[in-house]
Formats: sequence, structure tokens, C-alpha cells
Amino acid sequence: MALRLTDRPSEPARRLFGTDGIRGVANAHPMTGEMMLQLGRAVAYLIRNGSHRHRVVIGKDTRLSGYMLETALASGICSMGVDVLICGPLPTPAISQLTVSMRADAGAVISASHNPYQDNGIKFFSRDGFKLPDDIEMKIEELIANDELHHLRPTATSIGKAFRIEDAGGRYVVFAKSTFPKDLTLEGLTIVVDCGHGAAYRVAPTVLQELGAKVITIGAEPDGKNINKGFGALHPETMCKAVLKTGANLGIALDGDADRLIVADEKGRVVHGDAVMAVCGLDLLRRKALPKKTVVATVMSNLGLDQCMAKAGGRVVRTRVGDRYVVEEMRKNGYSFGGEQSGHLIFLEHATTGDGTVAALALLSVMVQSGKPISELARMMDVYPQAQLNLAVREKPELGSLAAVMGAIREVEKKLGKDGRVLVRYSGTEPKVRVLVEGPDKKLIDGYAGGIAAELKRAIGA
Repeated sequence: MALRLTDRPSEPARRLFGTDGIRGVANAHPMTGEMMLQLGRAVAYLIRNGSHRHRVVIGKDTRLSGYMLETALASGICSMGVDVLICGPLPTPAISQLTVSMRADAGAVISASHNPYQDNGIKFFSRDGFKLPDDIEMKIEELIANDELHHLRPTATSIGKAFRIEDAGGRYVVFAKSTFPKDLTLEGLTIVVDCGHGAAYRVAPTVLQELGAKVITIGAEPDGKNINKGFGALHPETMCKAVLKTGANLGIALDGDADRLIVADEKGRVVHGDAVMAVCGLDLLRRKALPKKTVVATVMSNLGLDQCMAKAGGRVVRTRVGDRYVVEEMRKNGYSFGGEQSGHLIFLEHATTGDGTVAALALLSVMVQSGKPISELARMMDVYPQAQLNLAVREKPELGSLAAVMGAIREVEKKLGKDGRVLVRYSGTEPKVRVLVEGPDKKLIDGYAGGIAAELKRAIGA
């Protein structure tokens, strides 16, 4: 199957927001204290919908710059007469869940997820726990660009207050445990948990321990500079080595904000992200808990996922890259499970965004009930070889305007025919173009991907 999705649909130019909030180098535009204050003011203005005292939940990961940006954001929100509930370092999905459970009007997470510590970012949630839709993000950008809020400055008792939620972590632990079947336990299992020195360094091990597992925790000593460094989802080899060394039943690696996970089986081998989706999707299908027998994935997911679900009577529908688009598709059409190859898994019955800890518990429940090790469960899906390359670019013109690049793509598609596909797209968060070629022969597709990347480098390489 040949597939080329090279450009996004026409949409208004964005100044700040990408596919997952705003990101950049901390203390450089747009991730400055000044911008955080303006974002806080804009969000506070947009959420007002009555005379009640409005509130915004704020969480962050473990980056050094989080202190600076958290303070500035809170200041902007309070300056518009809205209160702030500060949670400190917590996973992104925890802030989503707390926004809903505390009946807050919005939530904000200060994190650059898998990026290095020098970067930071911010994403917002609506009162229903879902990420802000594109049109609201555009309104925020317009308010900031036009300086429309400059004259709105409440005084005296109308200024907002800031409160610290001391038990925020405990609240999330209780929530995460509630997603695991009440008649099951993790007793007898040894689990390596690599927190990547990130936001879940306290809560993720606690959840698994309280459910009965023996937990070997690594990557749980954040110092503000070591987030994602040598540990976590970006470096699964560390987790794999720990699994082999300790004889654990499996390993779980989280990224900086813990909204996704990478899994290692009992043999210390990384389990393909789509294989984890297949295991969970097939389990839901078997239990008749998968609406319309459908799993939602992005264009990056392996063709093997489609084939695996089809054999069991299910199907896969695809979206553009970004877990927000997976969620939009799920909500629009009544689906309940979806995710990304990168490890973002969304169980809409429990959470409104990707949650690495909840996803790990879903996989563990299948493992416990089946009595099968992760290595055996993962064999449910045959993984097609993929070649993926990322190339830094100096600009992002429409790919259709690059004749040589399009010629190279069409030539590869012709050679692959129905046995593979090509996907070339721009990153939504970085100045990069991403090339994916999928097919039955690894050596051949590596060469195909390299040829397309070479044309891209000649045309727009940085």
C-alpha cells in the first residue's frame, strides 16, 4: 500500500502553537517569562464564563527553568482575577485529570516532554481535561499579538490568589490505580520503572508498588538538568540493561512528562510501540469493549497493526501525527482507544490524553490475566521494517513545490507498489522534516529513505 501525506491541510499560520503546545529554548522567545505572563492573561480572559471564582491548575516537569516559567504564568493568571492551583512536578495526564476532578476552569503543563533540559514548553487543557482546540489556541495568539488585554487589570480583592495543592501527587496515584481491574494484583511481578528523571519520578513507582509489584526504580533523581539524559523513553537501552541485570518481568520507560511509555520484555528487548497498541486493542476487542471494533492510530503506525486487527475482526483508522488528533478522531466518531507508535496511548474511558502509567497498567492487566510474558504477547503482531530519517531544514515550503523531492517520492512508491508506503512530513515542534519508508525488505527501504532525504537536503537542508 503506497501512502503519501506530505503537507497539512491549509490552515491559518501559527505564531506560537505547534502540534503540542508551545516549545523552545527556555528564556528565549517564545519560552520567556514575559510570554508566560501574557499567555496566563490570555487564557484567564478566555475561560471566564460566569461570576464564580475561576481557577487554573498548573503542573510542570523537573526542568530548571520550570520555576521561572511557573511563577510568570501564575502571575499572569492572577493579574486577570483568576486563582491558581500549583501542583509542582507531575505528569501531563495528572494535570488533565486534576483539572477535571477539582472542577477547575483550565489546566496548564509546563514541559517540553522529550526535549533536552535547555528547552521548555507549555500546553493547556480545557475544563473537560482535553487539550485546547486549534481555534482557541489561535484566539490566544490573537489576544497576545494585538495586546487586547492591556487595559484589563482588576484591582483590590479582584486580583487572583495562588494555592499549592500539597496532595496533588497522591490524588493522581489514587486515580491511576483505579484504572486497574479491582480483582487483579501485581504481586509476584518485578518491574523496572525508568522515570527519565522526569515528572513521574515519585508517582509512577508508587502506583505499581501499591498494586503489589516489586519495583526497581531508575532515573528518579532529577536535578533540573538531567531530564531525559541517558534514561527514560529516549534511552530505552538503560531500561533494557536493568531488566536483564535484575531478571525483571518487564521494563517501563517514561518520557519527561510521562504521557507516553516504552516497554521492554523479560528478555531485555524493546517492544514495538505499535505492538503494545495491538496487545491492548485485541484485548479490548476480545472483551467487546472496543467501540466499532476500531483502534485509532496515526499515519506513522506500522502496517502490521492494521493486519493484526483485521485478522481479529477489527480495524484501524488513521489521523495526522499528534496525540491531539488521535483524541479528536476518537471523540468525533465514538471510539475509545487509540495512540501513537511513539508510545502515546489514550484510553478515553479513563483519561483525556496519553498517560504512560495508565497505559502500562492496561498492558500489565493483559499480562496478568493471560499468564503470558510480554515477549509472547508482542508476537501477536508482525512488524513491517521501517526506515525513519529526520533532517534539519532551514525552511518549510509546501513539499509539493519541491519537484526533485516529489520525483524521488513517486519513484519509491512505484517500486513499493502495494507492499509498502512512503510518508514525508514536517515536524510540528521542530525545524525538521521526517521521512518514513515502510516495506518488506529492510535494506531496500533504508536505501529508498536515504535517497529521498538526499533530495530534501539539497532543496531545504539546514
